[in-house]
Amino acid sequence: MSLTGLGVLLIGVAFLLLAIFLARVLNRLAGVLSGVNETMAALPKQMNQLLGETGNLIHTSTQTLADTNKKLESLTPLFQIVGDIGDTTRTYSSSLVDVVDSAKSKVEQADEAKRNEKIGGLYGIAALGYYTVRKRNEIKNQKTVRPRKLYVTGEQRAFDIERMKQEAKEAATIGKYTADDK
Repeated sequence: MSLTGLGVLLIGVAFLLLAIFLARVLNRLAGVLSGVNETMAALPKQMNQLLGETGNLIHTSTQTLADTNKKLESLTPLFQIVGDIGDTTRTYSSSLVDVVDSAKSKVEQADEAKRNEKIGGLYGIAALGYYTVRKRNEIKNQKTVRPRKLYVTGEQRAFDIERMKQEAKEAATIGKYTADDK
């Protein structure tokens, strides 16, 4: 055997191996293609089932939507009633706010002098009550008081009460004891 024969033999073996490899690849490709063929054959049946299910789904959705519309129609009067109640409540509360604002403005515009006179009178009444209670306690604690001393003490107390009333009026006039409303 010569080198040419040996080269031809090697080329023949290479072609044989290549043919075996290609046969296996082609055999696998034939299997894949037969699987695709089976899938393609089953596809029209599956599409028919899918379209049938889709039709059923659309029909069910339509029925559900119709049922929902009927129920909403029955609830519409309820929503209208709630809306009317809300409007009435809003109207009532706005009129109440107007009344409160009006009363507040009237109170703010009250005559300051009358308020001061009332406060001065209250201070005078409080001072008189304090003097009366204090004098009653002194009388209870003392055994006997001479009339002259009692008269002088009463005159002094009356003077003190008048002085306190005057101080209360002055304090009320300058607003010393009033809260700052503004």
